[in-house]
Amino acid sequence: MNARRLLGWGLLALCTACSGAKQAVREPSELGTGGSGVSAREQSMASEELDSRRYVHQAMGFELIQPGGDWQLDETDEQTPEGLAIPVVLRHRTSGAQVVLQVAPAVATPAQFAERLTLGLRSQPGFVTSEPEPLPMSDSAVGFHFSVGDNVRGRVVVRDGSAGHVFMMLATWPATAPDEVPQTVNALFESVRPLPIAPEQV
Repeated sequence: MNARRLLGWGLLALCTACSGAKQAVREPSELGTGGSGVSAREQSMASEELDSRRYVHQAMGFELIQPGGDWQLDETDEQTPEGLAIPVVLRHRTSGAQVVLQVAPAVATPAQFAERLTLGLRSQPGFVTSEPEPLPMSDSAVGFHFSVGDNVRGRVVVRDGSAGHVFMMLATWPATAPDEVPQTVNALFESVRPLPIAPEQV
Protein backbone atom coordinates (compact mmCIF):
# COMPACT_ATOMS: atom_id res chain seq x y z
CA MET A 1 0.00 0.00 0.00
CA ASN A 2 1.44 3.38 -1.01
CA ALA A 3 1.16 6.04 1.71
CA ARG A 4 1.90 8.81 -0.79
CA ARG A 5 -1.11 7.82 -2.95
CA LEU A 6 -3.35 7.66 0.13
CA LEU A 7 -2.24 11.15 1.11
CA GLY A 8 -3.03 12.33 -2.41
CA TRP A 9 -6.62 11.25 -1.88
CA GLY A 10 -6.61 13.02 1.47
CA LEU A 11 -5.51 16.25 -0.19
CA LEU A 12 -8.13 15.81 -2.91
CA ALA A 13 -10.92 15.43 -0.35
CA LEU A 14 -9.59 18.39 1.60
CA CYS A 15 -9.44 20.66 -1.43
CA THR A 16 -12.96 19.57 -2.41
CA ALA A 17 -14.14 20.48 1.09
CA CYS A 18 -12.45 23.88 0.74
CA SER A 19 -14.44 24.68 -2.38
CA GLY A 20 -17.64 23.80 -0.54
CA ALA A 21 -16.76 26.17 2.30
CA LYS A 22 -16.69 29.21 0.03
CA GLN A 23 -20.49 29.54 0.02
CA ALA A 24 -22.03 32.75 1.31
CA VAL A 25 -22.75 32.79 5.03
CA ARG A 26 -26.32 33.28 6.19
CA GLU A 27 -27.28 34.44 9.65
CA PRO A 28 -27.12 31.51 12.12
CA SER A 29 -30.18 30.69 14.16
CA GLU A 30 -30.23 31.80 17.77
CA LEU A 31 -29.21 29.13 20.25
CA GLY A 32 -30.83 29.26 23.69
CA THR A 33 -28.79 28.88 26.85
CA GLY A 34 -29.91 27.04 29.92
CA GLY A 35 -30.10 28.23 33.51
CA SER A 36 -27.43 27.75 36.12
CA GLY A 37 -29.19 24.89 37.94
CA VAL A 38 -29.31 21.39 36.39
CA SER A 39 -31.75 18.87 37.82
CA ALA A 40 -31.40 15.08 37.65
CA ARG A 41 -34.28 15.00 35.16
CA GLU A 42 -32.52 17.55 32.96
CA GLN A 43 -29.30 15.50 33.14
CA SER A 44 -31.25 12.38 32.15
CA MET A 45 -32.85 14.20 29.21
CA ALA A 46 -29.46 15.53 28.12
CA SER A 47 -28.02 12.00 28.25
CA GLU A 48 -30.91 10.63 26.17
CA GLU A 49 -30.50 13.45 23.66
CA LEU A 50 -26.77 12.66 23.41
CA ASP A 51 -27.55 8.97 22.81
CA SER A 52 -30.00 9.92 20.06
CA ARG A 53 -27.21 11.81 18.26
CA ARG A 54 -24.68 8.98 18.60
CA TYR A 55 -23.75 7.58 15.19
CA VAL A 56 -22.04 4.18 14.94
CA HIS A 57 -20.39 2.75 11.82
CA GLN A 58 -19.69 -0.89 12.61
CA ALA A 59 -17.93 -1.68 9.32
CA MET A 60 -15.37 1.12 9.71
CA GLY A 61 -15.15 0.70 13.48
CA PHE A 62 -15.96 4.19 14.72
CA GLU A 63 -18.57 6.24 16.52
CA LEU A 64 -19.25 9.96 16.71
CA ILE A 65 -21.75 12.40 18.17
CA GLN A 66 -23.70 14.29 15.51
CA PRO A 67 -23.86 18.03 16.21
CA GLY A 68 -27.57 18.33 15.43
CA GLY A 69 -29.18 21.63 14.52
CA ASP A 70 -28.26 22.75 11.00
CA TRP A 71 -25.66 19.98 10.68
CA GLN A 72 -26.49 17.13 8.31
CA LEU A 73 -24.69 13.76 8.18
CA ASP A 74 -24.49 12.01 4.81
CA GLU A 75 -23.31 8.42 4.51
CA THR A 76 -21.18 7.92 1.42
CA ASP A 77 -19.39 4.60 2.00
CA GLU A 78 -17.03 5.54 -0.84
CA GLN A 79 -13.97 3.33 -1.24
CA THR A 80 -11.03 4.33 -3.42
CA PRO A 81 -8.85 1.76 -5.22
CA GLU A 82 -6.04 2.75 -2.83
CA GLY A 83 -8.08 1.59 0.15
CA LEU A 84 -9.13 4.98 1.51
CA ALA A 85 -12.73 4.98 2.76
CA ILE A 86 -14.89 8.10 3.13
CA PRO A 87 -17.82 6.74 5.16
CA VAL A 88 -19.43 10.03 6.21
CA VAL A 89 -19.50 13.73 5.36
CA LEU A 90 -21.10 16.29 7.68
CA ARG A 91 -22.29 19.64 6.34
CA HIS A 92 -23.49 22.78 8.08
CA ARG A 93 -26.31 24.10 5.93
CA THR A 94 -26.18 27.64 7.34
CA SER A 95 -22.47 28.41 6.95
CA GLY A 96 -21.30 25.92 4.33
CA ALA A 97 -18.82 24.30 6.73
CA GLN A 98 -17.95 20.70 5.96
CA VAL A 99 -16.31 17.81 7.82
CA VAL A 100 -14.98 14.77 5.96
CA LEU A 101 -14.09 11.62 7.90
CA GLN A 102 -11.66 9.30 6.14
CA VAL A 103 -10.50 5.87 7.25
CA ALA A 104 -7.08 4.90 5.90
CA PRO A 105 -5.00 1.74 6.25
CA ALA A 106 -2.37 2.27 8.95
CA VAL A 107 0.53 2.43 6.47
CA ALA A 108 1.94 5.34 8.51
CA THR A 109 1.48 6.72 12.02
CA PRO A 110 -0.99 9.57 12.62
CA ALA A 111 1.99 11.93 13.12
CA GLN A 112 3.50 10.87 9.78
CA PHE A 113 0.16 11.31 8.01
CA ALA A 114 -0.24 14.78 9.53
CA GLU A 115 3.30 15.83 8.59
CA ARG A 116 2.86 14.70 4.98
CA LEU A 117 -0.55 16.35 4.71
CA THR A 118 0.96 19.58 6.03
CA LEU A 119 3.73 19.48 3.44
CA GLY A 120 1.23 18.62 0.72
CA LEU A 121 -1.06 21.52 1.62
CA ARG A 122 1.84 23.97 1.77
CA SER A 123 2.64 23.04 -1.82
CA GLN A 124 -0.87 24.11 -2.91
CA PRO A 125 -1.38 27.76 -3.98
CA GLY A 126 -2.90 29.91 -1.23
CA PHE A 127 -2.62 27.36 1.58
CA VAL A 128 -0.99 28.32 4.89
CA THR A 129 -0.75 25.74 7.69
CA SER A 130 0.31 25.62 11.32
CA GLU A 131 2.75 22.97 12.56
CA PRO A 132 1.22 19.61 13.52
CA GLU A 133 0.92 19.22 17.29
CA PRO A 134 -0.14 16.41 19.65
CA LEU A 135 -3.74 16.47 20.86
CA PRO A 136 -5.20 15.06 24.11
CA MET A 137 -8.02 13.11 22.43
CA SER A 138 -5.77 10.01 22.17
CA ASP A 139 -2.16 8.97 22.70
CA SER A 140 -1.43 9.31 18.99
CA ALA A 141 -3.73 12.17 17.90
CA VAL A 142 -2.09 14.99 15.94
CA GLY A 143 -3.68 18.07 14.38
CA PHE A 144 -3.06 21.36 12.64
CA HIS A 145 -4.96 24.40 11.37
CA PHE A 146 -4.82 25.91 7.91
CA SER A 147 -6.23 28.75 5.85
CA VAL A 148 -6.82 29.28 2.16
CA GLY A 149 -6.39 32.94 1.31
CA ASP A 150 -8.70 35.25 3.25
CA ASN A 151 -11.84 33.18 2.69
CA VAL A 152 -11.44 29.69 4.13
CA ARG A 153 -10.29 28.29 7.46
CA GLY A 154 -9.83 24.65 8.32
CA ARG A 155 -8.50 22.01 10.62
CA VAL A 156 -7.09 18.51 10.20
CA VAL A 157 -6.92 15.87 12.92
CA VAL A 158 -5.36 12.43 12.47
CA ARG A 159 -5.71 9.78 15.16
CA ASP A 160 -5.50 6.04 15.73
CA GLY A 161 -8.54 4.19 14.48
CA SER A 162 -9.84 0.68 14.74
CA ALA A 163 -7.32 -2.15 14.37
CA GLY A 164 -5.08 -1.53 11.35
CA HIS A 165 -6.67 1.83 10.50
CA VAL A 166 -6.12 5.55 10.96
CA PHE A 167 -8.88 8.17 11.15
CA MET A 168 -8.28 11.39 9.17
CA MET A 169 -10.73 14.21 9.89
CA LEU A 170 -10.75 17.21 7.57
CA ALA A 171 -12.86 20.31 8.18
CA THR A 172 -13.31 23.61 6.35
CA TRP A 173 -15.49 26.64 7.03
CA PRO A 174 -15.76 30.20 5.69
CA ALA A 175 -13.57 32.74 7.49
CA THR A 176 -16.73 34.75 8.18
CA ALA A 177 -18.52 31.87 9.93
CA PRO A 178 -19.56 32.52 13.57
CA ASP A 179 -17.30 31.20 16.34
CA GLU A 180 -19.76 28.41 17.12
CA VAL A 181 -18.87 26.69 13.83
CA PRO A 182 -15.18 25.91 14.60
CA GLN A 183 -16.21 25.16 18.19
CA THR A 184 -18.70 22.58 16.92
CA VAL A 185 -16.05 21.16 14.56
CA ASN A 186 -13.67 20.70 17.51
CA ALA A 187 -16.38 18.98 19.57
CA LEU A 188 -17.19 16.73 16.61
CA PHE A 189 -13.53 15.77 16.16
CA GLU A 190 -13.23 14.95 19.86
CA SER A 191 -16.34 12.75 19.69
CA VAL A 192 -14.88 10.47 16.99
CA ARG A 193 -13.61 7.29 18.63
CA PRO A 194 -12.77 3.72 17.61
CA LEU A 195 -15.41 1.23 18.68
CA PRO A 196 -14.45 -0.88 21.70
CA ILE A 197 -13.03 -4.28 20.88
CA ALA A 198 -15.54 -7.02 21.60
CA PRO A 199 -14.40 -9.61 24.18
CA GLU A 200 -14.38 -12.39 21.56
CA GLN A 201 -11.95 -10.33 19.45
CA VAL A 202 -9.38 -9.96 22.24
